[in-house]
Amino acid sequence: MKKLFILLLAVAGMGTQLPLQAQLLDGAPKAFTHQDTLRGTDGPARSWWNVTRYDISFQPDYTAKTIKGVTKIGFTVTAAKAHPDTMQIDLMRPLQIDSIILPDGSHITGIRDDGNAHMVPVPKWQQGTTSSLTIYYHGSPIEAVKPPWDGGFIWAKDSLGRPWMSVACQGMGASVWYPCKDYQGDEPDNGASLTSIVPDTLLAIGNGHLIAKTRYPDHLTGYTWQVKNPINNYDIIPYIGKYTFFDSSYQGEKGRLPVSFWALDYDIDKMRSHCEPDVFKMLKAFEYWFGPYPFYEDGYKLVQAPHLGMEHQSAIAYGNHFLMGYSGRDLSHTGIGLKFDFIVVHESGHEWFGNNITTKDIADMWVHESFTNYSETLFTEYYWGKAAGQQYVNGIRANIENDRPIQGHYGVNQEGSGDMYYKGANMINNIRNAINNDSLFRSILRGLNETFYHQTVTGRQIEQYINEKSNINFDKVFEQYLTTTQIPVFEIKFSSDNKSVQYRYSNCVAGFDMPMVLTSTDQQTQISLHPTTAWQSAKLPTAAIANLFNPIAIEYQYYLDCKEVH
Repeated sequence: MKKLFILLLAVAGMGTQLPLQAQLLDGAPKAFTHQDTLRGTDGPARSWWNVTRYDISFQPDYTAKTIKGVTKIGFTVTAAKAHPDTMQIDLMRPLQIDSIILPDGSHITGIRDDGNAHMVPVPKWQQGTTSSLTIYYHGSPIEAVKPPWDGGFIWAKDSLGRPWMSVACQGMGASVWYPCKDYQGDEPDNGASLTSIVPDTLLAIGNGHLIAKTRYPDHLTGYTWQVKNPINNYDIIPYIGKYTFFDSSYQGEKGRLPVSFWALDYDIDKMRSHCEPDVFKMLKAFEYWFGPYPFYEDGYKLVQAPHLGMEHQSAIAYGNHFLMGYSGRDLSHTGIGLKFDFIVVHESGHEWFGNNITTKDIADMWVHESFTNYSETLFTEYYWGKAAGQQYVNGIRANIENDRPIQGHYGVNQEGSGDMYYKGANMINNIRNAINNDSLFRSILRGLNETFYHQTVTGRQIEQYINEKSNINFDKVFEQYLTTTQIPVFEIKFSSDNKSVQYRYSNCVAGFDMPMVLTSTDQQTQISLHPTTAWQSAKLPTAAIANLFNPIAIEYQYYLDCKEVH
């Protein structure tokens, strides 16, 4: 969940309320480079092998701001034909690879550095071969200056001046702190482990469950955490500090879900009184809308973090200072946003959209963010009614910039506009209102999470699923809202006797044809339309039908401009 705001300080000075968005990827027009392609493409040194597991062990030096570690990458050879004799391993400078070792103990030589990518000569394995590389590395990782908006390692202090460390690296990439196949389309099928070796005065947390605690010389302790499910590279994250915790559980659709809460020792009571209620409300609402929590085997944790928040799978980063809304502000400008803790709800929503369903290419990040932003509307609706939900999603339109398209450039690790949040949520609301069947809409949301369970997908797969299950072709809707900055105009023209109305779309892509169901405020009267860019007409036999063509009401229900022409 993220975006670098180039004018962040200036914008903050204007008091604008901004969401937590992407790191280091402002998406401004640029000339893409060889490095962009290496980072963002499933290229020839990547495509022939599939990651099956990561086992990461590292030791941070807080004073020196350095780390040293070892990562074991398990993989399977998937190439049907002879694969290249090169494997791309990503690790960002200034971190350095010390050695790479094969399972038989032999050291690989002749490694060629290509920027942040390392081309590793490997044997000609046969298709289906399962093997691994063990990679030793060290150095000073890029430091996050203003996490989570910019990525890197976080060397912070808590309010008592004690070390507090973590990482935030979505968009920037997990290779900022450990060697990996830094490609979003390949998750470790068999999960991952993370061992953090830290001074025994501190405690280290990771994703999933704690499986080992090991004492080392020099007053060091290693904490090993493990997830059994596939996981995004950027979700594997350490939290290191003076933590304490309490355990709980949630009886959900798949049985008992282990739930735990981790906070700095002096904040644990706030975590219990402020966060715990919203976590259980979130789980109840989102299991209703989206289906079972996707990671029962790994549990759910909320972990206090030295930044605002991130969707780290099974270990959600929380830094909202125990305030309602977004750092105490209401992003919907309606008052509704202060009824819940934004970070708890939004970041947890990513467990379904982002972590369960993950896009192969960051250009399709709207799948993560549009649905998760709309989860705030669905959370609102679940507890305060559909009218409140519509008020919320209408209110967040004030944050839409229409600066550039939501869909980014493929193959170069570039996401699109931050409008993937608010505009994307309103696109989904448009689709929901066009379907005009909330039971069907809910089944589509649940079906997405079941059909693409623990999978990486393309945006097109999600679009096609919605088309198929709704029996409505929304291709032009996706094209309009994802690939342009135009706000469609719905034009209406009443006859002189007010007994009929003509209507059409303008300021839109060719063939734009979003269906509309206009509904009266009392829900008693409806009319279904299928406008196109050509003029059509409808009879207005009653005043009730005529009143449905109220531009203000139409704009409230759909994200578009509506104007009466004469």
